[in-house]
Amino acid sequence: MFSPCFSVKGLVLTLRATEVSLRNTEKSYNIFRETMEVQEALLNRRSIRKYNDQKINKEDIDKILKAAMYAPSAMNLQAWQFIVIDDKDVLIETIKSIPYAEMLKQSTAAILVCGDSLVEKNESWLLQNCSAAIQNILLSAQGLGIGSCWIAIHGMNDVYKNIKAQFKLPENIVPVSLISLGYPDEVIKAEERFKQDKIHFNKW
Repeated sequence: MFSPCFSVKGLVLTLRATEVSLRNTEKSYNIFRETMEVQEALLNRRSIRKYNDQKINKEDIDKILKAAMYAPSAMNLQAWQFIVIDDKDVLIETIKSIPYAEMLKQSTAAILVCGDSLVEKNESWLLQNCSAAIQNILLSAQGLGIGSCWIAIHGMNDVYKNIKAQFKLPENIVPVSLISLGYPDEVIKAEERFKQDKIHFNKW
């Protein structure tokens, strides 16, 4: 005999199973979409040196810095420090410290990435940690539609001393690189960079 109670109960269970299935499908789609967005940022990011005058809001700067702080670091020491430069006069002044950073004339912001040698005493690890943070800055900026350019400081003796003096950095704070930021006023087409001859398996 037909049982209305059984039928309703079965329908409820079916609907719940369908709901779970839809949630799982949506979750899988979101993961796929996010993966595609990360891949797109990785493959399409280019160094941008020409910017328009649109200001970058603090919310986006915070997002970029959050991404930087989620980078991997040796022993998870996170031995990095960041100076945000959003004053135009300071940006222009910084060109005197870094003569090859002419793009700062158009940039609306920049991030000075430094390492703390008291937290991470191994200089090689300190530089690698900060480089991972820098890569996250570049990719996060790309994802937000903000152009960026990685400007070397560490290893450039005169520039290193200039930056230490300009920003009055303590002895233990090591300036690694400066990242210029701004909304792009140029389009640089992505080119194929994958080269099989640069890949080696198990031996040279």
